[in-house]
Amino acid sequence: MNLDAPLAWLDKFELVSFNSAEDLAARVAGDWLEEIEAAGRAGRTHCVALSGGRIALKFFAAAAEQARARAVSFNHVHIFWADERCVPPDHGDSNFAVARQSLLAPLKIPESQVHRLRGETPPQVAADEAAAEICRVAPLNENARPVLDLVLLGMGEDGHVASLFPNAPAAVLNGTSPFLVVENSPKPPPRRISLSYGALAAARRVWILVAGGGKEASLRESLSPSGKTPLGRVIQSRVRTKIFYFFS
Repeated sequence: MNLDAPLAWLDKFELVSFNSAEDLAARVAGDWLEEIEAAGRAGRTHCVALSGGRIALKFFAAAAEQARARAVSFNHVHIFWADERCVPPDHGDSNFAVARQSLLAPLKIPESQVHRLRGETPPQVAADEAAAEICRVAPLNENARPVLDLVLLGMGEDGHVASLFPNAPAAVLNGTSPFLVVENSPKPPPRRISLSYGALAAARRVWILVAGGGKEASLRESLSPSGKTPLGRVIQSRVRTKIFYFFS
């Protein structure tokens, strides 16, 4: 992807292109497992936040397959979610349900290391409980924000990430809690819980998985210094967001 942007701005992100969604998923899965193994060797926990979306299915399957082949230990891994729909955990729209079927169950990850967003409870209660939980498990920075080792995000055709959509109200743009409630999502179901922009800015690494048609224009806008998309806002708040992409 050719970019007309100041060189200093290009240090804000890294682009990695692929020839297929399968290749993208396999590469990200392998890179994630390397992060997990490095944390294990250093005696550290590894706190990751997962997302949903079509590419997540391929990523989960690739991660489970590679983890079994490499005998990767998940004993020190704590799994959170970047967002969740306000539905029960066995609902077809649940991001947790997809991860449980394709990743958590195949790898037999203990429930004590899985910190799901409780979409079946009142949204603000679920967001508050999730905020307390992530602050209990993950280290906190100087601003008392939890520092996730890695956040894995998809990107929608409108440039949204997690459940942070364009034209969001000030409560979403400026929220200080790690998790916030999203009302009236432009994509169903309308009520969701999401990591906040502040939580994404605080994370050690944020990786964006962009796959499929109709997303090139939004990605290009997001990579501009003046980009107005949710992904653009994330990139502007951080250093070196990594973007893996494939356009069909």
